[in-house]
Amino acid sequence: MDRRKFLKKSATLSVTHLGLSSVFLGSTSAFAASLPSNIVDFSANQLSQAIRLGNVSCVETMQAYLKHIHRYNPAYNAIVSMVEDDALLAQAADADAAIAREEYRGWMHGFPHAVKDLAPVKGLRFTSGSPMFANRIAQQDSDLVKNIRESGAIFIGKTNTPEFGLGSQSYNPVFGATGSAYDPALTAGGSSGGAACGLGTHMLPVADGSDMMGSLRNPGAFNNVIGFRPSTGLLGGGDPFSRSLATSGPMGRNTQDTISLLHVIANPPGNEQPHALHGVLPGPEYFLPLDFKRSKIAWFGDCDGYLAMEEGILPLCEASLAKVSTAGALVEATSPNFDLRELWQAWLTLRNWSRISYRDYYENSDTRTQLKPELIWEIERSYELSAEDIYRANDIRARWYAELNRLFEIYDFIALPTAQVFPFSKDLHWPTEIDGQQMDTYHRWMEAVILGSLSGLPIVNVPVGFDAKGRPMGMQIMGRYGDDKKVLEFALAYENFTDHLSIRPSLVSV
Repeated sequence: MDRRKFLKKSATLSVTHLGLSSVFLGSTSAFAASLPSNIVDFSANQLSQAIRLGNVSCVETMQAYLKHIHRYNPAYNAIVSMVEDDALLAQAADADAAIAREEYRGWMHGFPHAVKDLAPVKGLRFTSGSPMFANRIAQQDSDLVKNIRESGAIFIGKTNTPEFGLGSQSYNPVFGATGSAYDPALTAGGSSGGAACGLGTHMLPVADGSDMMGSLRNPGAFNNVIGFRPSTGLLGGGDPFSRSLATSGPMGRNTQDTISLLHVIANPPGNEQPHALHGVLPGPEYFLPLDFKRSKIAWFGDCDGYLAMEEGILPLCEASLAKVSTAGALVEATSPNFDLRELWQAWLTLRNWSRISYRDYYENSDTRTQLKPELIWEIERSYELSAEDIYRANDIRARWYAELNRLFEIYDFIALPTAQVFPFSKDLHWPTEIDGQQMDTYHRWMEAVILGSLSGLPIVNVPVGFDAKGRPMGMQIMGRYGDDKKVLEFALAYENFTDHLSIRPSLVSV
């Protein structure tokens, strides 16, 4: 890359010509001057602009990322089922040729991208982390993947995930466990653990993920990156006639990149999604840092001691909220007027009910032995559920939503820790106790995230720093249903008053 030529050319082009907002890039000269020397250290928005200008080629980008991945991925195990280098470089050369013909494919033109291994990418291995599908090759793209492909990305492989996405620890018998970007001996979280680690180690510019029980938020916290769970219905998918417990979503090294990827994957759902959200996501140029002086935040903390919490998490969150308060926001400690034990039982019922689709694997003696014990437990519980159980769980869910609406009449946002423990050994499948309190299920240690999952509200994980051992942590910021823009604008402003994202890991190789 001829950096001096790049600086000169960038300074002469207007942001309007690039089709990018000054919110994201500032002046083009300032943008050029701030570029890192290594391509893998460009933010995704910087990389997109550099490729579009022709100052960084797609081949150079692919070469830089492949060199970085081959050096560090063996230690972290974030990216799996890698495509051969020669094939990827040929695709990058084709992307360069398209640029030369003035055929710009989109914001991700020439980006190396790895899709979470719960979604099919045509022609790539599609295991879902299960030994039953260790050699499955996808025959078509998912809708999310189609959007990413149409935006110009080059698929280099998949990101690791727990078996069928179950559990917030990304290990499976096909590929093994993924380590945190800050210590590969610790878990990256899950189920989007490979995606978050790939971001934190700069093996990916941006990453897609999905979230049922914190699967975008928990890995975001454990890898010091942004993870955004959109309002259920913004991306479509799931049950078209109800708010699904799960949704896809974007992750980024910063909020700006997360917003840009959200716009790639959030094409408006069609008429087959009657409860989808239409017209609530304006273009990236309309996202501006929030004025905290007009914000009122409810701080749930550990919900008056209900949530078991590892020592050190609450002080990190409260220190970051203090900075937000200094910037003008009003932060008040409060707790929901709700029996959270009821909420947990509703969660168990609805989650177990969703496992009905796995019964064929359970009832087949050849495949049952290949299922992880936690999935077998959930399937068996699904057989015990009655119509009355489902009705009662949905009634609890509705009352919880009403309680959140009551709180949102008083507050603009709700904040609580993203996780109840810091990243733990990746050799441990799940924590069995927190601060002396026993965890009675394999996912009880992540109970803090169900307050958002059951409501379907937009939630962003923002970083809050590190403990004395260097382990990262995050905080959930939750907004009203459909207020995705406002929640992300909170995160944009939050970055202006904290420096957590600037603290990058010291990478290790094997």
